[in-house]
Amino acid sequence: MNAPLNHPLPLLDLDVLRTFTAIAETGSFTTAASAVYRTPSAVSMQIKKLEDILGRPVFSRDARSVSLTTDGEMLLGYARRLLAINREAVSKFIVPDIVGVVRLGAPDDYGERVLPHVLKRFAHSHPAIAVDVVIDQSVNLRRRMDDRALDLTLLTNSYKASAAGAEILLTEPLVWAGAKGGCAHLREPLPVSIWEEGCAWRAGALEALGREGRNYRVAYMSSHTAGQRAAIMADLAVAPLPRSFLGNDMVELGPKDGMPQIGNYSLAMAVATDASVPVKAVADHIRATFDVFKETGKF
Repeated sequence: MNAPLNHPLPLLDLDVLRTFTAIAETGSFTTAASAVYRTPSAVSMQIKKLEDILGRPVFSRDARSVSLTTDGEMLLGYARRLLAINREAVSKFIVPDIVGVVRLGAPDDYGERVLPHVLKRFAHSHPAIAVDVVIDQSVNLRRRMDDRALDLTLLTNSYKASAAGAEILLTEPLVWAGAKGGCAHLREPLPVSIWEEGCAWRAGALEALGREGRNYRVAYMSSHTAGQRAAIMADLAVAPLPRSFLGNDMVELGPKDGMPQIGNYSLAMAVATDASVPVKAVADHIRATFDVFKETGKF
């Protein structure tokens, strides 16, 4: 029979659990340190303190990677629940009046790449606001805004199109993307992956090819960024993509590769003129996210 404890169990520090969770999600002490606004050495000290309290290692570390131990995986579930309960409790006092449902639209490319990060962080700071998301082409999203079926939406605009009634969040170059080590750009006619009329990136890309007199054929059609990436990675075609969308397995193809420059595109945000407080909160959060991206290049 076990003897009763004569002293209370130690309390886990929520700030330390936040750091632990950040490391588990990023797989890096350095990246996590930036996310929690601490130095890498301070983060290491927090994890050492946590492991001392538990009497077990929570991470396996080597020169190249960081991974959770079995005990670390168990702790991660508890840490996320404790942090969620803390956010819920604090929000009742700090933002008790900001509740509601926000209808947010986004084109596929940013819906896939950016929104998961934005919405995850927004849910942490505003747990009482529900965000319903619609993914569609920008031309359809603008129509939904006009019909008042959306409260705010992101819109991609080609280099010639204006963002009437919308706020520009980001302007960056469109580039030709090809597979690293691929040869699709050397074929004649050039195999291109694009979508139908209405795609913000189509007009500029095809106009650039026409300006250079480059013969092309539409070899792959997909309205989804994942489909475009599949075509590129299989070396079936080249495709116009924002420069920031290129991954380590892609290369930017330019004049030295026989590919014409396309020009810039913009990402804009349209917000209902009679936006509620929850809608304004989402809009402010999106603005802040893109401000950080313009400074760091990361979402």
